[in-house]
Amino acid sequence: MNDQLRRRSLGAPAARSILLTVLGEYVLPRGDAVWQETLVTALGALDYSEHAARQALARSVREGWLESERHGRRARVRLSSGTAELLRSGAERIYGFGEPWQWNGDWLMLVLRVPEARREVRHQLRTQLAWAGLGSLGGGVWLTPHVEREAELGELLRAEPDADVVSFRGHIGNLGEPRRVAEAAWDLAAVIEAYQRFIARFSRVRPGSPAAVFRGQTELVHEWRRFPFLDPDLPAELLARDWPRRRAHDLFLERHERWAAAARAYFESLEDGVMAPGAAA
Repeated sequence: MNDQLRRRSLGAPAARSILLTVLGEYVLPRGDAVWQETLVTALGALDYSEHAARQALARSVREGWLESERHGRRARVRLSSGTAELLRSGAERIYGFGEPWQWNGDWLMLVLRVPEARREVRHQLRTQLAWAGLGSLGGGVWLTPHVEREAELGELLRAEPDADVVSFRGHIGNLGEPRRVAEAAWDLAAVIEAYQRFIARFSRVRPGSPAAVFRGQTELVHEWRRFPFLDPDLPAELLARDWPRRRAHDLFLERHERWAAAARAYFESLEDGVMAPGAAA
């Protein structure tokens, strides 16, 4: 399930992908179940049809993201324990991402070997290492300046018996220049473009109603949550001086703080409206 949820973070904004953002931003902090109709209406405010919303919810229950309980003709849904834990760890990563950090020049390098006959395992591990922020120099050589991730990566790789891995720590020697290594290992131009699109889009948003604030906040979080998977969070020494992460990070925090209360109030109004007098039973 973890891989599915991570893929939803990086995927196009289909109903289930946006639903994941809604669950993390509004349902997780409540610590309680919500009416299914609340989520249907919330997705409707984000321009998803009722059919698409109900289909996304049904699949999420079927695949264990959500648990459902009937109350007459209505249903309440809550996060499964696995989804709640993943969303909590995801929230820590999302809201803690983008802060500058001090680097001592050490790299963690992994040399990964997988038998040729197990190409599907090799592809899966490559994808997981890329999600974890590692860059590839080819030939099974992966690296990151985040040496503190060695234990986490070790658990991931040891879970696959067909993978043989050796890790190294240390500085680059006299041959090679760290910034050029980073440019070879990661597609930094694509990361810059993603940040520039984020900045251009959310610098212009000026929501004028509670529903528009809810939409703006949800789309803001949905777009920002992609960056911990797209950006390897390299230290300043490895990046161009005009690297746009800081501007995007500050914009995200400013907009999120400005819109948070109104967006959550709107979501709660949807929950209250389900049981309002006259609501269909």
